[in-house]
Amino acid sequence: MEQDEFIRKANHDFQSGSPETVLKHFLNLYGNRIALSSSLGLEDQILTDMVCKIRKDARIFTLDTGRLFPETYSLLDKTNTRYGIKTDVFFPDYVSVEKMVSAEGVNLFYDSIEKRQRCCRVRKLEPLKRAFKGLDAWICGLRREQSVTRHGMKLLEWDEANSLIKINPLINWTEADVWDYIRKNNVPYNVLHDKGFPSIGCQPCTRAVQAGEDIRAGRWWWESPDHRECGLHKH
Repeated sequence: MEQDEFIRKANHDFQSGSPETVLKHFLNLYGNRIALSSSLGLEDQILTDMVCKIRKDARIFTLDTGRLFPETYSLLDKTNTRYGIKTDVFFPDYVSVEKMVSAEGVNLFYDSIEKRQRCCRVRKLEPLKRAFKGLDAWICGLRREQSVTRHGMKLLEWDEANSLIKINPLINWTEADVWDYIRKNNVPYNVLHDKGFPSIGCQPCTRAVQAGEDIRAGRWWWESPDHRECGLHKH
């Protein structure tokens, strides 16, 4: 089946399916050629819970940029212990980091969009490429409601940059749906979520948000909302 037709048919067939149904189908379809990419955010914690209930040996990986919150590292340990798993951790190439910091400074991302995007490429996109080796598909926790850059995303998409099928099982979920699942299933989550951090990334590039602000307003807050992506989820 042609790639576009496969994606179109899957989006039609699973338009009313639960995230668990979607995950079970594609975990079985792709076997060891699919993985959950987790940032340890609320949505990814939900997907980890679902995936582990379906297939305990499914591959889950995360990216350690070297600039994460201490609370995020604590959650990683807690998650591995809770589910009896070993999340694969990918780090940026230290030579690339040293070269970037030497040339641009340790906090270069505040200077311009271009420098911030360079930092994201070095710390996130390059290790992500290594994490994708041997895969045909990846699972992530995107929701349309999260930001203006994600409104047009679908359940299944073709990730042109990485030549992979991208699966977004929670694409239609609301924030209320997320918290309802977290509480009902006692899913471990980052304690920063209780301190005004709805979206958590690298520590220097994440702040708490005020009441009424967009849930991603605390990510790269000095930039226009139209630019607030690291490059993992180009659409």
